[in-house]
Amino acid sequence: MNKIIIKKFGGTSLTDLNRVANLIKNDIEKGYNVIAVVSAAAGFTDQMAFQARQISNLNCRQELSEYDVLLSAGEQISCGLLAITLLSVGVNAKSWLAWQLPIVTDNFYSESKIKKIKIDHVKRSFAEGYTAAIIAGFQGIHDDRITTFGRGGSDISAIAFAVVFGIRTCEIFTDIDGIYTADPKIVPRARKLKSISYNEILEMSSSGAKILHNRSVQLAMKHNIKVQVLSTFEEVEGTTVLHEKDVLERYLITGITYSTHEALVTFTNFANTLDTLRDIAGANVKVDMIHGSSFLISKFDVDLMTKLLNKNENYVVNNNIAKISIIGIGVMSNTEVMYRTLKVLSEKKIEILAVTMSEIKISIVVQKKHAEALIRDLHTEYELDV
Repeated sequence: MNKIIIKKFGGTSLTDLNRVANLIKNDIEKGYNVIAVVSAAAGFTDQMAFQARQISNLNCRQELSEYDVLLSAGEQISCGLLAITLLSVGVNAKSWLAWQLPIVTDNFYSESKIKKIKIDHVKRSFAEGYTAAIIAGFQGIHDDRITTFGRGGSDISAIAFAVVFGIRTCEIFTDIDGIYTADPKIVPRARKLKSISYNEILEMSSSGAKILHNRSVQLAMKHNIKVQVLSTFEEVEGTTVLHEKDVLERYLITGITYSTHEALVTFTNFANTLDTLRDIAGANVKVDMIHGSSFLISKFDVDLMTKLLNKNENYVVNNNIAKISIIGIGVMSNTEVMYRTLKVLSEKKIEILAVTMSEIKISIVVQKKHAEALIRDLHTEYELDV
């Protein structure tokens, strides 16, 4: 069997199927077999999720199971379209959905975890002369039901295939040409990183950067898979994700991210803090940044949290917030970072609603209206501009 290359194409990449097909064909002409993991076309999953949530809050397992059936449709469409495109340019391609292999998961719908992947069918297809296997990302199967891995979960699928095939590198193709110190759409002078550590990109991904799914980074780090983030549309050097000891460049701050997908919940009478947080966590609501009588949760979980709480509880939900995260090895130990951060906040008269710190991240909650300007100001203050 020829050597195998693993490629993952996100939804924005699939707006140009001919370009994607040519990237795959180029590797095949060099003597490789290609496993291409695909996402849904850009916007499709968001549209389906919106429609489902207009009908229900999806609070029960049966509804979430049907929700996964709906959300997994986009990847199936992408599989078929890309396989047809490849066949049209002379590449012997075959598409595979999760149930056909199968990709076996637990039954935690919409956030399922992979238990095992059977690769005999893909191996056999390569032996039979197929040179490209197109895999539907983001999805698995539990018993006879489709499961999904959470938004952005095609990254998990791609890294998992690299693991089971023993491939040491996985290529992730997007509409940007690498990982930057901040979102270039917000900070035009953001600098592209040649390399970044697993821990740093894990924090960036968990803090709002839409680059790699955090679980895919954890999987790559565990199995020492080098991840290359590349552009589908430009043939330029991307960014490599690897162990900290292998990162050649080192900056005080690696990146600044922000998220507006959380709500800040503040209790006016928080006598039963532990009991309340226990009940919320027990309902699988992720709690972030506990800060005095306040904490962050996903906006999607606000309705569920409200149902769990005693009607006599006094609390306020603030949806109009943003979480700014400053990422870098040793940021908490370096007093210069905190001094510069507070300097900018003070000069701009921006109120801090909550703050947490670790050795690799400082996260600050502010009013949403300040977020983008604050990111630009911090980026300049830390001397990250190109």
